[in-house]
Amino acid sequence: MKYIGAHVSASGGVENAPINAAKIGAKAFALFTKNQKRWVAPPLTEKSIREFQNNLEKAGIQADMVLPHDSYLINLGNPDNEKRAKSLDAFIVEARRVEQLGLKLLNFHPGSHLGQIDPSASLALISAGINKAINETDSTVFVIETTAGQGNNVGYKFEHLAEIIDSIRDKSRVGVCIDTCHIFAAGYDIRTREAYNRTMDDFNTVVGLKYLRGFHLNDARSEFQSRVDRHNSIGVGNIGTDAFRYIIEDPRTDNIPLILETPDPDIWAEEIRMLSSFSGK
Repeated sequence: MKYIGAHVSASGGVENAPINAAKIGAKAFALFTKNQKRWVAPPLTEKSIREFQNNLEKAGIQADMVLPHDSYLINLGNPDNEKRAKSLDAFIVEARRVEQLGLKLLNFHPGSHLGQIDPSASLALISAGINKAINETDSTVFVIETTAGQGNNVGYKFEHLAEIIDSIRDKSRVGVCIDTCHIFAAGYDIRTREAYNRTMDDFNTVVGLKYLRGFHLNDARSEFQSRVDRHNSIGVGNIGTDAFRYIIEDPRTDNIPLILETPDPDIWAEEIRMLSSFSGK
């Protein structure tokens, strides 16, 4: 079964996110559990947690189909020890908030070497951070998002993801989210059925489909292989509609959250209906 949704607003409290998801006909959703542009946030209240879970049940959305995203400030690959420690502390707090809400997944951008260390050294720091977070939390599955490779960001090659995962001690608590705009900008083509299947086969060979825990469904303003992260609405970017049909038709994308991060919230309901129609259900 396909679980399609969008990254919805949690303005006014996390408890509002399931309501906002239900309004657009989502069967999955993403959210920030705190302000993504600040390091700290007030703790979740028991009232917010209870209402979030009640609203999730009312919306008919499974907890496993919620894909929270951590703060954009966090950089587990930062070569500066003090700044990396700050990021790791915030990362662990994000995971604990996920667990408080009764959720399972935490999506995150792997990080950046900032041009100061070798990319492989940064990947090793990211693995060490994930291992520490696993030790400090109970059940969160840490879901590494593919990146476009803009600037000094790592994670734009499947080999980067495999290198991170290889050093994770408890591999049951790590996964990958494929962002279509990001992989396209990084040089993985999905515009034809043959190209899409090659990319998915490459992912399976290098990383392994068993680690696939979600998709971000975004068309791209950016060009193929540009290493530029610019999202667009489905069908009006450089990827085109067909690629998203291939994704939805693919049984390898069953039973994971498929999340829109397209730039126009006013058409998310329309985009969800279109994508759902590709499944024939």
